Amino acid sequence: MTTVTARTGQVRELVDRRLNELLDRRVAELGPAYAGQPGGQGAEQVRRHLVNFVTGGGKRLRPAFVYWGHRAAGGTDDGLDAVLHAACAVELVHAAALMLDDVMDEAPERRGRPAAHVALAEEHRRASLRGDAARYGESQATLLALLALTWADAALLDAGPHLRDTLDILVRLRVEAISGQRLDLAAAAGGAADPRAIAVYKSAKYTVERPLHLGHAVAGGDGPTRRVLSGYALPVGEAFQLRDDVLGVFGDRERLGKPIADLRQGKVSYLLARARERSGPEGAALLDAVRTEEEADAARELIVGCGALADTERRIAALADEAVRVLKNAPDLPSDAVEALTELAALATDRSS
Repeated sequence: MTTVTARTGQVRELVDRRLNELLDRRVAELGPAYAGQPGGQGAEQVRRHLVNFVTGGGKRLRPAFVYWGHRAAGGTDDGLDAVLHAACAVELVHAAALMLDDVMDEAPERRGRPAAHVALAEEHRRASLRGDAARYGESQATLLALLALTWADAALLDAGPHLRDTLDILVRLRVEAISGQRLDLAAAAGGAADPRAIAVYKSAKYTVERPLHLGHAVAGGDGPTRRVLSGYALPVGEAFQLRDDVLGVFGDRERLGKPIADLRQGKVSYLLARARERSGPEGAALLDAVRTEEEADAARELIVGCGALADTERRIAALADEAVRVLKNAPDLPSDAVEALTELAALATDRSS
């Protein structure tokens, strides 16, 4: 393990520790509105379904980009405390996004466990509460996601002297993520679809570019460095989404911890768009009619047989190479940041889950 790889692992541990501290403090501060709620619906419910979700899983990829964006901009570990708070803010936004995504997708699982809205609905049934259990679960999960977004802002208050710039980046990150999700929903409903625009806004900006910019802002970085980071981030982020699309069709459910549902939901992606183009009307009709696991298997065979999977893999490799070239052509970046971002490009695009 290289020194840079070890440092990325240390950052993850530090972010985990800071998240636990921050969330413990925030739950303790919830106040009397949460104290008297019956049936475990108050602060303990927040801890079960939000705090445990945030602290109990995830690769902390976005916090790694925050840290190395800070280093790329010339930041040092003298500013580590501010970087960790910015990284926590990104993770809280990500937790909110996942919870809302599960509600929108009607996903039964996340990270190998019942999704928050499903678990909350089951609590409603067990407690024999009034009303529709599924609606209750979705509503509670939505409110917990809003709470996570609120706590993200609170975390950012401790992100150092460049608060205005860091807050501006966090706002942009959220607006772009919402825009990408709206594009995805519209496309799945049969609206006009641009798979690349969805990939850029759902992943490239949200997962890579804006976290890098957030760390850059904490360090008070300059414009040229920020442009280099964008030149690296956008191809890496697009490749990340393409890899996610491949996993959404071919991934191992046991390793992913979530159902393989992209085929059934009519997701619009580069992979499926290429399959439709290559397989003609009959192939497109097969892809649009997936309801059973047997039909999903037939769709997978079609995607492989028509060459769409190979096309997507080539596109992922080309995007990763483009990102690394940007780093190599930017001699003013610190060498450890270049090495770390090269490693993170591989991690984001070669991942198996």
